[in-house]
Amino acid sequence: MRWTQSGSTASGESKVSFPMLECWNPMTKVATIAADVDKKRVLCRISAELLRKKFSGRADEPMRAVADNREALQAAARNLIARGAYEEDGSIIIRDKDV
Repeated sequence: MRWTQSGSTASGESKVSFPMLECWNPMTKVATIAADVDKKRVLCRISAELLRKKFSGRADEPMRAVADNREALQAAARNLIARGAYEEDGSIIIRDKDV
């Protein structure tokens, strides 16, 4: 399935909200938080490496770093969404330079 960017509001900005949906993939070592962009779901991915480097996340508790730094991660995701920095699959990858 290919994701597409949805339309924006009359002011030219997308409406972005963050439901309390998050998960950890132990195979890829990536945390994911969900964003709703104009009523479409966008997955925002954060590597374990970034969580350790930027937020002193423990390797055995990566989701603790996500919970403790949710506002910073959401702000980074919001900026990437506003810039249209979507991956081919429609997701957002939060990188070191974004936080």
